[in-house]
Amino acid sequence: MSIETIFTPQDDAFYSVITHAAGPQGALPLTPQMLMESPSGNLFGMTQNAGMGWDANKLTGKEVLIIGTQGGIRAGDGRPVALGYHTGHWEIGLQMQAAAKEITRNGGIPFAAFVSDPCDGRSQGTHGMFDSLPYRNDAAIVFRRLIRSLPTRRAVIGVATCDKGLPATMIALAAMHTLPTILVPGGATLPPTFGEDAGKLQTIGARYANHELSLKEAAELGCRACATPGGGCQFLGTAGTSQVVAEALGLALPHSALAPSGQDVWLEISRQSARAVIELDNRGITTRDILTDKAIENAMVIHAAFGGSTNLLPHIPAIAHAAGCTIPDVEHWTRINRKVPRLVSVLPNGPDYHPTVRAFLAGGVPEVMLHLRELGLLHLDAMTVTGQTVGENLDWWQGSERRERFRQCLSEQDGVDPDDVILPPARAKARGLTSTVAFPVGNIAPEGSVIKATAIDPSVVGEDGVYRHTGRARVFVSEARAIKAIKNGEIAQGDIMVVIGGGPSGTGMEETYQLTSALKHVSWGKTVSLITDARFSGVSTGACFGHVAPEALAGGPIGKLRDNDIIEIVVDRLTLTGSVNFIGTPLAPLTPEEGAIELARRQPHPDLHAHEFLPDDTRLWAALQSVS
Repeated sequence: MSIETIFTPQDDAFYSVITHAAGPQGALPLTPQMLMESPSGNLFGMTQNAGMGWDANKLTGKEVLIIGTQGGIRAGDGRPVALGYHTGHWEIGLQMQAAAKEITRNGGIPFAAFVSDPCDGRSQGTHGMFDSLPYRNDAAIVFRRLIRSLPTRRAVIGVATCDKGLPATMIALAAMHTLPTILVPGGATLPPTFGEDAGKLQTIGARYANHELSLKEAAELGCRACATPGGGCQFLGTAGTSQVVAEALGLALPHSALAPSGQDVWLEISRQSARAVIELDNRGITTRDILTDKAIENAMVIHAAFGGSTNLLPHIPAIAHAAGCTIPDVEHWTRINRKVPRLVSVLPNGPDYHPTVRAFLAGGVPEVMLHLRELGLLHLDAMTVTGQTVGENLDWWQGSERRERFRQCLSEQDGVDPDDVILPPARAKARGLTSTVAFPVGNIAPEGSVIKATAIDPSVVGEDGVYRHTGRARVFVSEARAIKAIKNGEIAQGDIMVVIGGGPSGTGMEETYQLTSALKHVSWGKTVSLITDARFSGVSTGACFGHVAPEALAGGPIGKLRDNDIIEIVVDRLTLTGSVNFIGTPLAPLTPEEGAIELARRQPHPDLHAHEFLPDDTRLWAALQSVS
């Protein structure tokens, strides 16, 4: 293309330039006191507001800032002008618009600001994943700066959906101690009438390589897995869990998480949230009143009851830190998971793989809370964004038309008993649902690891509720090499895959969903365990041990394992205890204690190193994590 082609205008209007304009009609509603006492920035802000087209006679209303993660450019009819990164942020501009109109209807002045977000599904297995976890902090910082940069705002609404944008938004709102804030969850996309959910769909490459899927099947399934254009994935991964946690914190309205994106109920939740945050300001209720230690613990309880993503293990403490609350530690998580039953049967944990829209119709967070209230597991006196306590919200929910009609909708439309999606405790126990998260230790993970114990395939768990696996190690220094081994048939049944160098210093603590999803959905995968210092996608299931500490590049023992070492794994899904130990080689078996001594003697794996394409931004983030 020539330079002339680049600079050729579409038509002659290109040269029609004017140099002045009449400006907005009317006058600013100034008073002598405002001119004498207001900062010049506040006065100039009114000028800017008029310049952007706001009625000059209505510039004294309550200013409410709406922050959101909108991505892409939608035409008026919904068709893409420019694509976003994912469905999760594609439609939330509609929610922001609904909230803004409701603020205006109530005499306020809405403002909007945007910090979009990446897609962890899109970046799986790519160098883009090296920016994933650090991005959460970056986005939270920018959101906080944007909030503070509108000094006249009286309240803040956050609208977000997915893995990093939603935790970042919650962290930013949590830091606004003296402002009323509310979170509007971006909802869920629908599953296809015939096809696969977006979690299973991400294994088409591995299944094709293992001759379990044809090219035609892969292409057709891939085309329709995101059956509607907006919302987070249809499973309870990090996006869905984050929405649930926002509601459990009291930061989002009751029964707002997991609503179907684009539908009337989804838009109405935005309008309701706008009214709620205005009322919070009227009553002088701020974020500090809502995000308390009791709220943090309620969120941890709901996380356990839903069987939520392990990625909330770093997100909830970050929210607590921003809110000035006590930061939960491993002992706190363990105590809660031991006493809280899992009550929700959805993708990816099962036992019935319902999409999350069915959890919404079954009653969502408040329905789960009703059961937990009976068990005495909630802080019912915790304040929420309704201006009422958790207990008062549940009293409303229990007898509400909303509860009755949505549960009836699920039963009549899909033929599903709501109590088979959100199970009463006795039914959950009878169906074999076990508690969610365990933190195994051992000579490979002396500072601990994380496993979603409830998501281990029941067929490989003993009748006593204990998962036991002793096998040979297959050690990989990158996720790319590990997934290649799965696709090329290099992994045998009973192997234990070990991926090292995936911690903060190596890859920015990348997700390894390529591996966990492949092991779940290839026919032999349930016989293979995975151990890594990286982390997992929220949709990961199986005998997968992540967050192994210390990480390999910090001298952790995991970085000293070699091919054909023997590893012994034990996880008790009932007591949530477990161990991950190196016990020698086929020719030289060792006790776990002897194994620890042997690992201490060894040098790190010769191929262990930080990824050559790790961005400098992420290296800085990793250094900050190591000192904190």
